[in-house]
Amino acid sequence: MTIKESQDKIIDDFALFEEWSDKYEHIIQMGEDLPAMDPKYKVDENLIRGCQSKVWLHAEFKDGLLHFTADSDAQITKGLVALVVSAVSGHTPADIADTDFYFINAIGLTGHLSQTRAGGLASMVKQIKMYALGYKVQQAQKN
Repeated sequence: MTIKESQDKIIDDFALFEEWSDKYEHIIQMGEDLPAMDPKYKVDENLIRGCQSKVWLHAEFKDGLLHFTADSDAQITKGLVALVVSAVSGHTPADIADTDFYFINAIGLTGHLSQTRAGGLASMVKQIKMYALGYKVQQAQKN
C-alpha cells in the first residue's frame, strides 16, 4: 500500500464516525493496537521534543525501507503517534521525506486537538520527516 493509499484509508476510516467522541475512541484504540516498543528504545534520545506527554519514536532502516516504532505515556497521544506512524512506516526515506501528511487536515484532526496536542502532533510529523531526510541523505552518499 502506498503512503497515499494509507492516508486515504485513514480518511475513509474516520469518515465512518460522525461524532468526535467516536473518533477519539478510534484514536485511542489505534494506540492500544500499536505494537509494544522494545524498552531499549525508550531513551531520552528517542523522545520527541515539543510534546507535552512523553513520546518515543524509533526509526529502523532495513532493506531500503524505514520502519518506525513508537510509544507514549498518554492514551490519546499514543493513538496520535500510532496514526502518523501507520501512514508512513515501511516506505522509503525519500517517499516519507516528500510526504504531505494531508490526512491530518482531511479528517479535521488539528481543529479538534488542544493547542498543546496539535503542537505535539506537528512535532511527531517533523521528527518522522527528520529521520527520513537523514536516511535519504545517507543513501545518496552511498550511491
